Amino acid sequence: MPEFLLELFCEEIPARMQARGAEDLAKAFATAAAPLLEGAPKPFYGPRRIGLSATLRAEVTTEGKEERGPRTAAPPAALDGFLRKHGATREQLVDQNGFWVLQKPGETIAAAALLAQVLPGLIQNFGWPKSMRWNGPFTWVRPLHRILCLLDGKVVPFSIAALPGMESGTLTEGHRIMAAADRVFAVKGLADYEAGLRARFVEPDAAARMALIETGLAKLAAEQGVAVVPDRGLLEEVAGLVEWPVPLLGRIDDAFMDLPPELMRTTMRVNQRYFSLVKPDGGAAPFFGLVANIAATDGGATLIAGNERVLRARLSDARFFWDQDRKQRLDDFLPKLETVVFHAKLGTQGQRVARLERLARWLAPHLGADPALAARAAKLAKADLASGLVGEFPELQGTIGRYYALHQGEDARVAEAIGTQYRPLGPGDAVPSEPVAIAVALADKLDMLAGFFAVDERPTGSGDPFALRRAALGIIRIIRENRLRLRLEDALAEAFFGFPQALGETASPEFGMAVAQDKLKTGWQPAPRGAHPPMVAAFAAGLLDFLAERLRVQLRAEGARHDLVAAAFGQGGEDDLLRLLSRAEALKALVEGPDGPNLLAAAKRAANILRIEDKKDGPHAGPIDPALLVAPEEQALAAALDQAEPLVAQALLAENFGAAMSALAALRAPLDAFFEKVIVNDPAPATRANRLRLLARLRGGMDTVADFSRIEG
Repeated sequence: MPEFLLELFCEEIPARMQARGAEDLAKAFATAAAPLLEGAPKPFYGPRRIGLSATLRAEVTTEGKEERGPRTAAPPAALDGFLRKHGATREQLVDQNGFWVLQKPGETIAAAALLAQVLPGLIQNFGWPKSMRWNGPFTWVRPLHRILCLLDGKVVPFSIAALPGMESGTLTEGHRIMAAADRVFAVKGLADYEAGLRARFVEPDAAARMALIETGLAKLAAEQGVAVVPDRGLLEEVAGLVEWPVPLLGRIDDAFMDLPPELMRTTMRVNQRYFSLVKPDGGAAPFFGLVANIAATDGGATLIAGNERVLRARLSDARFFWDQDRKQRLDDFLPKLETVVFHAKLGTQGQRVARLERLARWLAPHLGADPALAARAAKLAKADLASGLVGEFPELQGTIGRYYALHQGEDARVAEAIGTQYRPLGPGDAVPSEPVAIAVALADKLDMLAGFFAVDERPTGSGDPFALRRAALGIIRIIRENRLRLRLEDALAEAFFGFPQALGETASPEFGMAVAQDKLKTGWQPAPRGAHPPMVAAFAAGLLDFLAERLRVQLRAEGARHDLVAAAFGQGGEDDLLRLLSRAEALKALVEGPDGPNLLAAAKRAANILRIEDKKDGPHAGPIDPALLVAPEEQALAAALDQAEPLVAQALLAENFGAAMSALAALRAPLDAFFEKVIVNDPAPATRANRLRLLARLRGGMDTVADFSRIEG
């Protein structure tokens, strides 16, 4: 099979675009050259090139096809137009059912010819997140210099019409400095290409470049008795900045080692793409890792010295902000937040701080936290946003606030809450575990959800600009991992009450009503306990639906039965996540047990019958008349319900969901017998109505446990 090689050589491509660009190129090629492919194309990328290699068929034969033309009775002009369109003659036409049909035979196309046909359009229409135009209408991420395109060692000839003079060839380039004397060279195939680049100080494989950086830095660090802080994102980025990675180790001046390690790490990573190192005890080590793009003749001494000077300047700037900020208390930053807009529809950061303080104080008793400490932590949580250091390094918000809180003598629990308020930041991030920290983190996320849903800035299928899905997953994880018993409806309603618009204090009567109205349109009614006004309860229920959907997504990712969570949630009035998950686990034991499949099938059958019959003359609610229970099977089912209903109610009250499921499982045998022997739609109207009321009673009893209609299978 012929070997195909394509390389698009240009000026430096931003590191963040390289991998995606190579993948997109491979996908576009796989689509354009699908008939030729023998296996998937293999992309590669580097600072100045993206490309791919593939094994192709030498030629491809297309299938014959038919094109139906005008009717045989159509005017000659119509037939002539059809023939001109397809470049055919009358002799190629046949009459089929009154229509002229052109039978096109299959044709054999050489791989080189097909590639020359599709590649110019593929390259010219290739999309980058950002492109530039430098010579006519052609756009590319950076100026394109060469196109290497070989099939079985021979050039596939084509040109780019929008870029005059750009033609495919056999040439590529090595390192612009280390291979200056022999930089441009001709290529015969993939092996020759890779060997030629490595001989000219270019490592074409991104994974190999990352391995060289990782192992090289680890070796240098081990020689100093320290270790490199793992940072996959930085490793990938640096591998996209260098063609011939040369790891080096620099030293940090002792004068800066009293700065917070997070501050030093962020300064080095964000501004200079340096790697941080740690001592065996986890403390910051006085070294930093850097990666050069050349192997210097002095072993890198000059490069290290230059980077150490740059880092001293960066850390000096960081120290200036650090020292200046600590001359004030966190409380002194709070007035500045009154002028910082949080969101145009939701007020300033200062107003948000007041909401968080109020909500954290309300949450604290429900979480076993001190209300005064929770309120104090929430009040100071956003203060560092007005500090000079966070203004320079926004990534450190919360982290720097924690250090400033400790510096001014705040309670350690307050400082911890400030530092962990945004957690979890992702699936691998730990959740807060200290009660005060939990209160502040939950208040932050509940306020986000309530506020943005209230002004109808909900996530859509195409975007989530305010990261509300992440906030919802954060709430779920905090509750699950800390085993918290929290009534979410009350918490969400309390968060909603924090907005003055919700209380009618501003001229915004529609504030928060879109979500509530959506919920009410479905026929939803407030829970019987009636703790909140109907519109507020509907708003909270709408947010609960959103949280439930996020929980199902999370459980699906964990491989759990998300349909059981939907069934447990669907019985209504449940907003305690731990109780919900316990109910779902008990439901799983029932459904997957020996009685589960038959009980589930019978319950769905009963629900289907009632849905159909209720449309005719329902609803069929009300007490059952024992005198009309004539069949032994319906008598047995009624007796089983008499026995099961109090057991289920008692078990649910005690949150013993296993016992509730066991009581339901006892219904399986009488229910099977009922459907086998009893005709529900009896000719006698009174008997039919009584049997439908019996099924309605069954459905109602099961609905108190879960919505069995949502269970799959």
